[in-house]
Amino acid sequence: MIDPVILLAFVPAALALNLTPGADMMFCFGSGLKAGPCAGIAASAGVALGCMVHVTVAGAGLGAVVAASPVAFEVIRWLGVAYLLWLAVKVIRHAGEMPAAASAGAVGTAFRRGFVVNLTNPKVILFVLAFVPQFVDPLRPILPQFLILGGVISLGGFVVNGAVGAGAGGLGRRMARAEGVKRWLDRVTGAIFAGLALRLALGQR
Repeated sequence: MIDPVILLAFVPAALALNLTPGADMMFCFGSGLKAGPCAGIAASAGVALGCMVHVTVAGAGLGAVVAASPVAFEVIRWLGVAYLLWLAVKVIRHAGEMPAAASAGAVGTAFRRGFVVNLTNPKVILFVLAFVPQFVDPLRPILPQFLILGGVISLGGFVVNGAVGAGAGGLGRRMARAEGVKRWLDRVTGAIFAGLALRLALGQR
């Protein structure tokens, strides 16, 4: 479906984007800091799945509709802002509590949150529409090309953001052993989520 030469050119470009710090990376960092390495990796997996949904929507042609509709864009954006603020308040309210970070419940929660945070960021679909078509051959089926290229971005993002989340989780666990530090770490995580909400709220189309 894709010219191998184009794919070889796309991979380093996508990796460079994956390595650039952004909202998804900061969310995985905060998730790992809050609930441990497994939660950081799970958040990255959720983000990667959300990215694939955006890619599928863009490849099917619906992304252009969302990008062209100010109302749809704003609805999705403010849903994302509200969700991030809700997460920030929840984390800060329960600061200092010691959840079972490695439990299936904690990992599942981190995965769902990563998925929703990415899915409610309309700028992701704008990015997909601006970046991916540069490597798409219009003479070949469009959706399969979007899925392959999007898969490369999502896989790279999962590895990079997962490493960041796992590293933050390891650091958080070591620091949390000191008395009072866990509460401080949770407040930092809440501040990260609130900062991401503010960034999304103030961002321009």
